[in-house]
Amino acid sequence: FGSRLSTARAGSPRFPAHSPVGASPVLKAMPSKRRNNGRSKHGRGHTAIVRCCNCSRCVPKDKAIKRFQVRNMVDASSQRDLRDASVYSTFVLPKLYMKMLYCVSCAIHG
Repeated sequence: FGSRLSTARAGSPRFPAHSPVGASPVLKAMPSKRRNNGRSKHGRGHTAIVRCCNCSRCVPKDKAIKRFQVRNMVDASSQRDLRDASVYSTFVLPKLYMKMLYCVSCAIHG
């Protein structure tokens, strides 16, 4: 079994032919796709876990994609009724600001 293993691995990229089978090869560092590795946790060892608001996946807080969803507190028809019944002529209804946290896949596809 040992001889078959050594001949099968001898010419592979991980085990070049000139290195013995038992020796560990010199592996180069793999290239990084992003400078921050998709996170914003510089110098911190661990960050809190949050849940994706779309699929409830656990995501590190610094990796989650954060978006504010701005909505009116009431729909258009109710807003018109409130405007007609209001004493104030220039009353602006407040908006509802919701901070949405998404995992990477939901931010892309959802």
